Amino acid sequence: MAQNILEMRNITKTFPGVKALQNVNLSVQPGEVHAICGENGAGKSTLMKVLSGVYPHGTYEGEIVYEGQPVEFRDIRDSENAGIVIIHQELALSPYLSIAENIFLGNEQSKRGIINWDKTNSEAAKLLARVGLRDNPVTPVSEIGVGKQQLVEIAKALSKQVKLLILDEPTAALNDEDSAHLLDLIRHLKGQGITSIIISHKLNEIKAIADKVTILRDGRTIETLDLDTDDISEDRIIKGMVGRDLEHRYPDRSVKIGEEILRIEDWVVHHPTEPARVVIHGAHLSVRAGEVVGIAGLMGAGRTELAMSVFGRAYGSHISGRVYMHGKEVKIRNVSEAIRHGIAYATEDRKRYGLNLIEDIKRNISAAGIRKLAPRGWVDADEEFAVANRYRKSMNIKAPSVGSITGKLSGGNQQKVVLSKWMYSDPDVLILDEPTRGIDVGAKYEIYTIINTLAAQGKAIIVISSELPELLGICDRIYTLSEGHITGEVPISEATPERLMQFMTKEKEADHVIVH
Repeated sequence: MAQNILEMRNITKTFPGVKALQNVNLSVQPGEVHAICGENGAGKSTLMKVLSGVYPHGTYEGEIVYEGQPVEFRDIRDSENAGIVIIHQELALSPYLSIAENIFLGNEQSKRGIINWDKTNSEAAKLLARVGLRDNPVTPVSEIGVGKQQLVEIAKALSKQVKLLILDEPTAALNDEDSAHLLDLIRHLKGQGITSIIISHKLNEIKAIADKVTILRDGRTIETLDLDTDDISEDRIIKGMVGRDLEHRYPDRSVKIGEEILRIEDWVVHHPTEPARVVIHGAHLSVRAGEVVGIAGLMGAGRTELAMSVFGRAYGSHISGRVYMHGKEVKIRNVSEAIRHGIAYATEDRKRYGLNLIEDIKRNISAAGIRKLAPRGWVDADEEFAVANRYRKSMNIKAPSVGSITGKLSGGNQQKVVLSKWMYSDPDVLILDEPTRGIDVGAKYEIYTIINTLAAQGKAIIVISSELPELLGICDRIYTLSEGHITGEVPISEATPERLMQFMTKEKEADHVIVH
């Protein structure tokens, strides 16, 4: 058996009030794709930050052996010089620089302090070819999609003579086509002798690409499974991650559906900067008390644009159509009026739009319902603390206190803070845009349970998701969207992935199809 390229022995990492890692062990062989799985907060990203020098030697206990030698990385440059490169879930590219400039940022192709731009662009083109990109190296990063940006990050890693590539949730923000291309690239790099460590919540991808998977739970190593020699099922991996069997990935629900709460009619939305371009074409949609309604569509179909435009015209221009709440037409001109009329929208991009990451949990939870805490014009700090603490406990937000900084929480716990914020505003309609993106199966189950609880309270819930099994598992009815047109309305009893995909790829039509 070949000597391990990496061994992490008894790694322990402590933050104030939290032991993030406790005696974690990890062994990786040269040329393999090694997956790391675990619930949000299990310590996966922390372990990789220890390895890559983000958390330098001396800030943790334990030993790292790399290529047979003990190493003590003082910073990320030390690990990169050794051939270890980490690509974080939040891509670290500058949108204002070209692809080539991003690839060689900090590693400029220069002589005597003068950058050789011909060499920069030509070398960048060679690296882009290795990752399967044909874009011009001088193209600004802001002009390419997230999938291509992920490939630029890998090209950047290749420019540093990478031997061990760490990818943290590389496909979390990618569509199916871009995800498949990225996985093919990882296989190609494996053929070139590059070792990869991949953190992912997408168990189907792990089964498709990984040689081994190490499972972490609550900051400890649970086990390492060999996917080449053992018959490992997704349920087997889930059991290791959560410490129990998840016989049903979607909780049972039995909710009485009541009267219609929200209805939109002839909803038309134009692009915010290109007014001549119609993004949503005459949409009709309704949701009733206690009902969970899904919106399915391929990337670019207009799902988020539809939701944001209904939520106080947060997206779009020249918006027309009618909104009815409890049977009465209402005028909603901005976000404040949407909240006042009982509509809430939990964005798909919680880090950018849903949360203030440098603020604590308490302030984030109170943000949307701040008027309730300030009847006389100033915030009742004691009540704010009590409210936040109540949600911390009821939503099982894993944090030492409501004074913890939100940006330091795991993705699943951040999502619970977002939901707490909107629950405190006490909406009648809650629109959830990709509510489980980037979180693990255990945290997903908790989110689904929260959705069921809200439905049981008589809330009307709209869920936008790219995962058809998720919509099929939690919804009562599903609308399909294609190129800005609602093309189908399917009760869950008649819904199948094939039928939904048929509607999601339907050509433009004026009227949608209702399946009975």
